Amino acid sequence: MRENVEFKTEDGVTLRGWWYPGGAGGNGATVVMAHGFSATKEMYLDDFAAFFSEAGLNVLVYDHRNLGESDGQPRQEVDPWQQVRDYRDAITWVGDRDDVDAERIGIWGSSYSGGHVLMVAALDRRVKCVVSQVPLVSGGTSASRLVRSDALVAMRGMFDEDRRARLAGGAPGMLPVVAENEGDPAVLPTEDSTDFFLNLDPARKANWRNEVTLRSVEMFTEYEPGDYVARICPTPLLIAAARDDVLTAFDLTAAVYEKALHPKKLVVLPGGHFEAYTGEAFAISAPQQRDWFLTHLT
Repeated sequence: MRENVEFKTEDGVTLRGWWYPGGAGGNGATVVMAHGFSATKEMYLDDFAAFFSEAGLNVLVYDHRNLGESDGQPRQEVDPWQQVRDYRDAITWVGDRDDVDAERIGIWGSSYSGGHVLMVAALDRRVKCVVSQVPLVSGGTSASRLVRSDALVAMRGMFDEDRRARLAGGAPGMLPVVAENEGDPAVLPTEDSTDFFLNLDPARKANWRNEVTLRSVEMFTEYEPGDYVARICPTPLLIAAARDDVLTAFDLTAAVYEKALHPKKLVVLPGGHFEAYTGEAFAISAPQQRDWFLTHLT
């Protein structure tokens, strides 16, 4: 029953996605969803959205600007602060729909956008409920764990050179998201990242490109959404964390969860970061996420 939709951000960029109307018993409660670092909506967000919609929730799923089917330049730029602002524009857009109760809007994010929704919920009181799945909570700490210290020093030199080139009118530098050949440089250097993106069904990655701007990586290292978590209260917060997550790290997520104030809930999932989207972890997590939204939005 989903339909293709588009809306404009405050600065005029068109974002595109899917609208899932609430099923039987729908009453205007709505969830806004977007994906993680470089990912597009086809990468299993449809499964979550359909599951929530079947329970009576409206759902908006959209591609971040510069990615997938959404507009925006430069292409493949992943700007976390801009994506946070776009979440807030998405909330405005759904809140103006006749089939939405603007007083009952929740937000959902996973991985990089799992960090975004922590920030949005802390800053925007229109959000009445938030679900954050396998979130990035500290870009700086995550980068220091994923990349050797000497390579980080070299990467910062690349950031500086890229900035000089861009100020001189050059095109932004680019890096692969994952390595297509062993040993190649990549933003996400873990084995499960490579397996997830490169081995997806072709239909699920038709709108994805294996590259981002170098500036995206610089912004990643500076992004600290976990610092906002104590400000989310009194908005209800559910965090779903994967016990064996080597990308965003269970211990980092658990430490940030401890800083959050009630009402809150932690769901611990089996497996690693990308297993949260399918199989056993989905079967455990999706019903609890759905019930969290139903409890606090309806």
